[in-house]
Amino acid sequence: MVNSSDADQSFRPGPKHFLALLTGNIALALGPWFVRVADSGPVSAGLWRLALALPLLALFAFRAREPMWGFARKDWWIIIAAGVVFALDLASWHVGIEMTKLGNATLFGNSGSVILMIWGLVAMHRRPHLREFAAVAMALGGAGLLLGRSMEIDARTLAGDLFCILAGLFYVVYILLVQGIRGRFGSWSLLFWSSLAGVPVMLVTALALGEPVWPTDWRPVIGLMFASQIVGQGLLVYSLRHFPPLVISLVLLTQPAVSVLVGWVAFDETLALPDAIGMALVGAALVLARLGESKGPANEEAA
Repeated sequence: MVNSSDADQSFRPGPKHFLALLTGNIALALGPWFVRVADSGPVSAGLWRLALALPLLALFAFRAREPMWGFARKDWWIIIAAGVVFALDLASWHVGIEMTKLGNATLFGNSGSVILMIWGLVAMHRRPHLREFAAVAMALGGAGLLLGRSMEIDARTLAGDLFCILAGLFYVVYILLVQGIRGRFGSWSLLFWSSLAGVPVMLVTALALGEPVWPTDWRPVIGLMFASQIVGQGLLVYSLRHFPPLVISLVLLTQPAVSVLVGWVAFDETLALPDAIGMALVGAALVLARLGESKGPANEEAA
């Protein structure tokens, strides 16, 4: 998952910016495949995704001259809380990835955009605009179709969808926690400290679930770290400020498309017509929701 609201329409994008935006989304879409093939367990894979990326995130923060310490005590408590929620977000999503189709996991993992829009309406005590009504209606309709199809296939698949939706809820809490401190931390330093705070939570969760923590094959978790935490996040941090929300929202839809393709090729997952309609509705809802997002921090998930 990544928050798209860093886009600044005052920047004029070139081909390299669009290529970075597209490549970043494709890299994030490959993350669920690495989770599936890792032999360390899904939550443990998330643990290594965070832990292995820490030196590189610190390097990026120093190169960008972002402050790494000297913050107020209140800010430290907020970033620790954000890191805990960030870890719960990843843990829920990675468990869901193991249990449902990759396309469903990617869409529901990005559902935070719609949930955040609904939260904003509640917080502001105002009626939704037509676009917001349409986003909620399409999200509910599409999610209903996808959840109904999962229920027909297997109760385990339905549970996987629900874990991914739970991840979207945790993502919203993460965004709400860090939105006031992002400017003081900077994108890379915020991701470094939230990842560091999340590592022990991921470790405890993996052990509580009885997962094998130490992988016998390091390639999938290293690939996950590079695809989701470094390449995907790095290219998005670089490119998002150059595009208006509409372009970012439309390119976001490459993530479920790539995930569906990977699921079909690698795991023989196929889509029936109701699945395709449900995914199209949820995807359209994500586009509408992200068009109305207010300024907030960039974050990988996902998706």
